[in-house]
Amino acid sequence: MVTTPIHLNRPEGKGLAAGTLGLWGSTVIGLASTAPVYSLVATLGFVVLAVGAQAPIAFVIAFIPMLFIAFAYRELNNAVPDCGTTFTWGTKAFGPWVGWMGGWGVAVAGMVVLANLAQIGGIYLWALVDGIIGSSDDALLAENVPLVTATGVVFIALMTYVSWRGTEIGERLQNILLAIQYLALAIFVIAALWQYFGGTAPNPTPFDWAWFNPFGFAEWSGFTEAILLALFIYWGWDTCLALNEETKDPKRIPGLAALLTCVLLLFTYVSVTVAAMMYAGLGETGTGLGNEANADDFFLAIKDGLLGPFGWVLVVAVLISAVSSTQTTILPTARGTLSMAVYRALPAKFKTVHPRYKTPSFSTLVMGIVASIYYIGMTLISDNILQDSILSLGLAIAFYYAITGYACVWYFRKELFTSARNVVYKFLLPLLGALMLTYAFIQSAIDMYDVDYGYTVLFGIGGTFVVGVGALAIGVVLMFVWFLFPRSQRFFRGESLNRDTPVMVPDAPGELTRSIDGGV
Repeated sequence: MVTTPIHLNRPEGKGLAAGTLGLWGSTVIGLASTAPVYSLVATLGFVVLAVGAQAPIAFVIAFIPMLFIAFAYRELNNAVPDCGTTFTWGTKAFGPWVGWMGGWGVAVAGMVVLANLAQIGGIYLWALVDGIIGSSDDALLAENVPLVTATGVVFIALMTYVSWRGTEIGERLQNILLAIQYLALAIFVIAALWQYFGGTAPNPTPFDWAWFNPFGFAEWSGFTEAILLALFIYWGWDTCLALNEETKDPKRIPGLAALLTCVLLLFTYVSVTVAAMMYAGLGETGTGLGNEANADDFFLAIKDGLLGPFGWVLVVAVLISAVSSTQTTILPTARGTLSMAVYRALPAKFKTVHPRYKTPSFSTLVMGIVASIYYIGMTLISDNILQDSILSLGLAIAFYYAITGYACVWYFRKELFTSARNVVYKFLLPLLGALMLTYAFIQSAIDMYDVDYGYTVLFGIGGTFVVGVGALAIGVVLMFVWFLFPRSQRFFRGESLNRDTPVMVPDAPGELTRSIDGGV
């Protein structure tokens, strides 16, 4: 395709703060985005209910497609370090329609999880207050829906401000919040093992290498359910890549940070799971991990027995984890919509960058406002629908991760077999990761279609299916609506962004390829 180069007249690229983050800062933000403490609280009990003693190997197996897709992100970022990530890469590989939907998948996942994190933050803040003031069971502040909702909206507003204010202040804040999370997890593991070896654990269960046997799953349905649950807790590491244009080495650091984040998460989740199993066992009563009453919040169920008067440490850790991830979740969506606007896939207003703070100011504010409206709206309509929207997150996650894996294979198709390295990292691993996630998407959709899945039934089928598939379908509608606007035509004709469009980010601060084929 031959197009006329247009000069950007913007020496700073998209205008973001280039050279702000190093490897440590990128990794911290990637870890914070996954909300490790909250992720464990939300999934550990349910994974054990699904597969029992095979929970550790379930977390290991779920790590595999995440690692494979992380390699796809790394390879694509080396070639095209654009903050649009899946949107940009999908467009370059498959054209504007697939790329636009990939960008929409990122946005949907971010919006839904923001509402969830805000709600968790509000509940745990007031649960902490309840514990301090000794609220009675019939007057718990943590169960006051208007109060919790208002608190959640305040958290979204505060973290939106931090994200708007600048990447550096966000990085400094995340260093502190992540340190607190990992300190709490370290205390949990040490206390659990101390009681196990001291003989005071409620149900001491000796470590068994059979917990890591990949052939030990009793039922296929339980295996798939556990893997899908475990996939959710790894999600978020790709924030490292969304900040690629703000790192000191855009081509190298983001991909390395993503891989490092995945490995650290694997170690974290497996070690905490093993310690919890050795401490509490798999029993169906009391503090056992097999007790359904504890599944939605295992930490809350055992905090007093494990830490006594210091049980509040775990409550604070979950609170901080949720609030911390609220801020980092805003980052990738804001930068994704910025990139989409730059390449004419969204209205021009979304490409506005704050002249002083060098952040996507309009996109960041819109993200915070939309997430708040969504959270309030879902709470007013039905908390059950809000919970089903959270359960449906796996669809959006698997959707855009799979697009990225396939995009890697297709984008590099002419060089896949020129070296052994390319065969492994640009073809085999990304393709396997994409296929695994495609299966996860299809299996999730089938499971969610069942009326017994989730909390609601809509149109005679599972509400989780309706919400999850419906959210992606809304993206198709919005894409066609945007197609009708004159500004969109150069994007949908493949002129403003195509395979040959130069990267709109400097290789080093101060350097930039200023000609963009097709213009922006």
